[in-house]
Amino acid sequence: MTLRKRLLVLNTTIILGLGSAFSIPGVNAESIHKLENQKSQIQQQRSSLQATLAEADKELVSVLKEIAELNTKISKVEKAIEDNNKLIAETQTKIASTKSEVDQLKAEMAIIEERIEKRSAILKQRAQSFQESGGTVAYLDVLLGASSFSDFVDRVGAVTTFVQADKQLLEEQEQDKKAFEEKKAAVEKELAGLTSMMTELKGMQSIMEEQKQQNSSLIQQLKEKENSIADKKAKLQSEDVKYASMIAQIEQSIAAQTAPAAQTAASAPAGSASAQKQSPASQKAKGSASSAPKPTVNGSSAISIVTTAGNKYIGNSVYVFGGGRNAYDIANGRFDCSGFVHWAFSQAGISVGASTDSLKFAGRQVSASQMRAGDLVFFDTYKRDGHVGIYLGGGKFIGSQSSTGVAVANMSSGYWKTKFNGRVVRVIE
Repeated sequence: MTLRKRLLVLNTTIILGLGSAFSIPGVNAESIHKLENQKSQIQQQRSSLQATLAEADKELVSVLKEIAELNTKISKVEKAIEDNNKLIAETQTKIASTKSEVDQLKAEMAIIEERIEKRSAILKQRAQSFQESGGTVAYLDVLLGASSFSDFVDRVGAVTTFVQADKQLLEEQEQDKKAFEEKKAAVEKELAGLTSMMTELKGMQSIMEEQKQQNSSLIQQLKEKENSIADKKAKLQSEDVKYASMIAQIEQSIAAQTAPAAQTAASAPAGSASAQKQSPASQKAKGSASSAPKPTVNGSSAISIVTTAGNKYIGNSVYVFGGGRNAYDIANGRFDCSGFVHWAFSQAGISVGASTDSLKFAGRQVSASQMRAGDLVFFDTYKRDGHVGIYLGGGKFIGSQSSTGVAVANMSSGYWKTKFNGRVVRVIE
């Protein structure tokens, strides 16, 4: 084959996307120009998407602020309810005490009334013995019945004494009864006041409970809004990752076309077939972005690296949505679940996606009964496959959880068992 034909074939290969170290300068420049235009368009789209993502962040911050303010308000209401409950309990104690006092007074009143009735009967009997048929005291009978003047005087004195004693007793009983009625009236007034206070406090309690329920309902709405925004952010970030991947592929294509031809030639002896034509295996590795990533170390070593890489971050990290995708986050242990998985696999030289949506297709699906250390396991949290981790064996997985940062968690019981959806992806064979 002549040199001209060879160059023509190689240029055709570039246009078809297979890549080569040799190209015709004119056509190569046109291809690079098209790629640069594509890159510029994608960057513009990505900038617009990132602006939307920034707005979602602002909206999320605003919602979280509202939730915090409402939580503070609810705490105050709960404290007021607690204090009000104490006051209600005190009032109930006072009411019980006052009722007991009223009951005691009623018992005392019954005793007094019984005394009055008995004494009234005695007085009635005495009156009958001293009365005449016309209703006046029979002094004449007393006089006629006297055996002597001295006996007469004694009888008159006795009658007077009886009448005065009975009259004094009646007066004392009337005074006691009046005092008792006054005391009873005062206690009943106090009881009525306490009962009114109790009614008012229960009304306040009802209002505050209703307010608390309203606040809780609003909190729930804001939580749903927060989850919706988080879902929106996840989708936007997934799109952002795709744009970044497209830009990276274009940059790789540009770099491949602008690299000196000698760079490829120098990698093999002169006249070697590999200097003129890439091996089928190499073309397969470069030609398909969807082909499974290959570790730079053997399978068992790769699994060991992937499953232990995150140990240094346990207890020394924080969950950050979108974290783990730049040097600063990695240095400071700031990961979200998919960012951590992406980083852990990169430590073994394996490139996988950085979103749960892409990680679902990072390898082949296996059944949950066949999962082994190094497999990806997925959980339904705020959405389907919303959380991902790396299985360690023994029902445990390591991942970046929102409540703990990077940590080992149990998926055979408790919360994660209920969230595990059965999806298992094997990346390392």
